[in-house]
Amino acid sequence: MTLVITPTTEIERMLKNSQTKVIAPIITLGLVSQYSTTKNAVFSDADIHKAYGVALRQMKAFLGHDLHIGARYYDAYGSRMSRYGVLEQVEHLKYRLLPPYTDQAKFLSEWIPARIKQHIDQRLGLVPHLHESSTRARLAESREHFQQLIEEHIGKTPANFEIFSFAVLKAHLEKFACKIYRDTRTSAHDKGVDLSTNFGVVYQIKKLRIHSKKEAAQVYAELRLDFDKQRLQDGNVILVIDDISREVRQYLIDMKVQSISKDEILKMVGNFDEQEDRQKVLRIIYEEFRREYSSRIV
Repeated sequence: MTLVITPTTEIERMLKNSQTKVIAPIITLGLVSQYSTTKNAVFSDADIHKAYGVALRQMKAFLGHDLHIGARYYDAYGSRMSRYGVLEQVEHLKYRLLPPYTDQAKFLSEWIPARIKQHIDQRLGLVPHLHESSTRARLAESREHFQQLIEEHIGKTPANFEIFSFAVLKAHLEKFACKIYRDTRTSAHDKGVDLSTNFGVVYQIKKLRIHSKKEAAQVYAELRLDFDKQRLQDGNVILVIDDISREVRQYLIDMKVQSISKDEILKMVGNFDEQEDRQKVLRIIYEEFRREYSSRIV
């Protein structure tokens, strides 16, 4: 049985491969939209750049925000689109839009924006709406509702786990006049994100479930590469993890590594009695997602 490759299946593959920005689908949108108007299938690199910018502005207006949609344009993008069968190179920095993208240009120019919106809504959930202070205040009004909100969204993606956990830890530690800083950006896989503090401790957040000593030994080996020996020996490395068994937790304690599970993060969430603290968590979540996902269009 022959697998039929269609523009929509290729765009699904583009979306699956997108980590923080949906660049390839946006470029495709710009190209098919331009072709629908001009019927010119040949694009210079400058033409692709211009079409990309137009599509970015279109998507920003369509979504009402700019999270996850665009980044700086590079001339390598034209050649990279060949992997999805969108373009073929005809000269240096000159490309041709290929069938069936030309055949389905009108359909795709209408379908792609809705599919990108669906993808971003699934990935980011309510995060884009947190830019409004009134929305944050409403969502933080009830402690029970706030707890459910964090529980619902914290485990959706590795980025969610890392950013939501950071926001909770930051708001919690600030109650004790302690500062925590997010030094690295979120990881697409399981490398995690490092957090430094003003009291000598470092946190590493990993969306992993560790239930065996073998898995724990592997994580410890990674920590030894990431942090100096003295910091580990002094017990100044804390691992924030999705889930960890009691036996493995003790194994890491014996290695002088403390751990905090997702359930313990959620217990901290339940202890935010003041609406102001709950609003702070939501504000930090939005600010960190914006730092990570906002479009930088150049």
